[in-house]
Amino acid sequence: MAIETAKTLADDLRAGRKDPVDLVAQVYDRITAHGDGALFTRQTRDRAEAEARAARERLRAGNPASLLDGVPLAWKDLFDLKGTATTAGSSVLRGAAPAATDAALVYAGMRAGLVTVGAVNMTEFAYSGIGLNPHYGTPRNPRDPKVARSPGGSSSGSAAVVAAGIVPLSIGTDTGGSIRIPAAFNGVVGYKTSTGHHPMQGVFPLSRTLDTLGPLANSVEDCVLVDAVLRGMAAPTVRAAEISSLDLVVPDAVMFDDIDPAVAAAFEATLGRLEASGARVRRIALLELRDTVAAMGRYGPLASAEAMEVHWDRLHGPDEARIDPRVVRRIRMGEKMTAVDLIRLHADRARLIAAVNDRLGDALLICPTTPSVAMPTAPLEADVEVFFHHNFRTLRHTAIGNFLDWCGLSIPNGADGDGMPTGLMISARHGRDAALLAAGLALETTIRG
Repeated sequence: MAIETAKTLADDLRAGRKDPVDLVAQVYDRITAHGDGALFTRQTRDRAEAEARAARERLRAGNPASLLDGVPLAWKDLFDLKGTATTAGSSVLRGAAPAATDAALVYAGMRAGLVTVGAVNMTEFAYSGIGLNPHYGTPRNPRDPKVARSPGGSSSGSAAVVAAGIVPLSIGTDTGGSIRIPAAFNGVVGYKTSTGHHPMQGVFPLSRTLDTLGPLANSVEDCVLVDAVLRGMAAPTVRAAEISSLDLVVPDAVMFDDIDPAVAAAFEATLGRLEASGARVRRIALLELRDTVAAMGRYGPLASAEAMEVHWDRLHGPDEARIDPRVVRRIRMGEKMTAVDLIRLHADRARLIAAVNDRLGDALLICPTTPSVAMPTAPLEADVEVFFHHNFRTLRHTAIGNFLDWCGLSIPNGADGDGMPTGLMISARHGRDAALLAAGLALETTIRG
């Protein structure tokens, strides 16, 4: 099945070559044909059909709500969808009261004419880069039809639903890599926005300091489009950068420690293509990244401390026994942290953000998105220590970006011998989302090779 981009689909809708109501029917046919019961935690067919009918009327009248009016998308099961329970991938919340209103971004999507087809599965409470879920099942990684492999986490379903060609867009969240890791593992594009770029109202939190959100899609152009329409813009203002104007830096620290040979080979091949295209690529010493990794572990994880506050009552009551023990273990890492630890951690973080921003300036940092490709899930499920080893390693590159308050973009850049995708990550300092996306538009074809 040819995978369509949101841009192509939207063009066909506006030209009358496709119909939004027909598209919704096709989406649910694809869900059935795909046959992965772990992909969605809930489907919203009645809502989708109603939104598609409204889009049809606007398009026929020549009055589209946005450039993406009528395009179907899915939401990670952290976003409130009016009239349904937001479970955050947890059985504990399965019986929660239905959301009274849509999350702010879901409402913005509805106003833009995007058609909500349902909520996709995720790591319980968004706390893992691997994507396993013992309650709703683990979504299959569509890139390997024979071996069950990690879909990445925590936005596992958000990446898998796009990679499977069911919808062209899905919205996930990212606290330590939860958009960019699944994007890399599934061979799609993932865009982690800067904190504060979009409203977080109605999104179930993990770490209020680190939580961000963004799209997973089949192209950088689709990410640019959906980002613009969700912000109420008539058209994107981001344009592809001049390749020769880009300043790309490759750090010498951390990002290349213990990486798979196939990941290293794909990255080096990509550097060759970038340089041949006229991009300026510099290798720089950036020891501040080692200081960042040390700071992230010195006092305890910031995400764990803030997750402990969110889940305090659950972890001090009968609900604890109903939560994935791997998630409980990670949250409880924050239990040992003192108030002084937290204050010092925030101080270290502020110092390192300033130091690294000073070193990078307007340069864009590039590195492999993850040290490995998607690994088989059976060993991860069988041995908790194997799981934690791979989880920590998988999160290493992306979590640095969250700690340093970067925005980031993961673009597919190759595959290993089994055909499993690798990803290249472009990162920019906070607030430079437009520059990041402009670089992505300019470089995507070269990065993909």
